[in-house]
Amino acid sequence: MDTIILTVSPRTVTGKKVKVLRREGVVPVHMFGRGIESQSLQADLRVLRVVLPQAGTNVPISLDVDGQDGENVCFVRQVQRHPVTEVLLHVDFQRVDVSQKVTAEVPIVVEGVSVAVQEMEGTLLQPLASVTVEALPLSMPTAFTIDISILEDFDKTIRVETLEAGEDVTILNDPEEMIATVVRPRVEEEEVPDVEELEGVEGEDGEEGAEAGQEAP
Repeated sequence: MDTIILTVSPRTVTGKKVKVLRREGVVPVHMFGRGIESQSLQADLRVLRVVLPQAGTNVPISLDVDGQDGENVCFVRQVQRHPVTEVLLHVDFQRVDVSQKVTAEVPIVVEGVSVAVQEMEGTLLQPLASVTVEALPLSMPTAFTIDISILEDFDKTIRVETLEAGEDVTILNDPEEMIATVVRPRVEEEEVPDVEELEGVEGEDGEEGAEAGQEAP
């Protein structure tokens, strides 16, 4: 896996004063991890907008801190955004030991076309969008891909056990857990007249018949 490199710099501005940084297009970030002292850092907003979607929470990022030597392999652990504007406010990076396994959520990507969807008007159901994976940081999968073209009818199902994990990569989910299937199209039930309405109609017909019978000689 290619590690994403992100250049950051030490941050001296803290507290409410970080609003000034944000107005200048700079985002406060924080790096923490076992065996290291936490660091207050900052990064360019424009760069983060590109890096964060690429990394998600399972792709390692190498933080290159200005003025410091050494490699900092990290994972994104928390992204804070404004609740209304969605503006990026803060990012937490967890530094990891590349020789020790970590766990992360790896997304599942769908490709292909299902006959059951395209020709039989079924609906694709994907209750599982990611799986929990244990692996060395630099061996963590970017994503798993499933081909839904095998879903040719409503009896086919794709399960976790079908995912192909690399060497020293362990998927922690139940192998029998369902990833995707196609459900039958919903058939609208025909409207059935209310029983009381039917009885009312029959009663009216009966009364008319009785009246007609009384009038007959």
